[in-house]
Amino acid sequence: MAKRTKQLPQDRGFVLFDVMFEDGSRASNRRVPMEILGGLDGDQPARDLIEQQEAEIAQKAGRPPRAIQSLTRAAKPEPKLARE
Repeated sequence: MAKRTKQLPQDRGFVLFDVMFEDGSRASNRRVPMEILGGLDGDQPARDLIEQQEAEIAQKAGRPPRAIQSLTRAAKPEPKLARE
């Protein structure tokens, strides 16, 4: 039986971001659709979307939303070597 290989998020149309919050906590690999990025705004649409996601998460958790300190694109994962 053939082994199913997973597509990377970049191949599925997403860009991954690492988020640092003002309280010192960190969230890795937050997914943002590629369609909203680019143009003159750069990564600002991603920041807006992640702030929206954070507000929804905070509301469900019953806590105030955390303020974003910095937002950086996550490095692409290195390809794994195939086993034989």
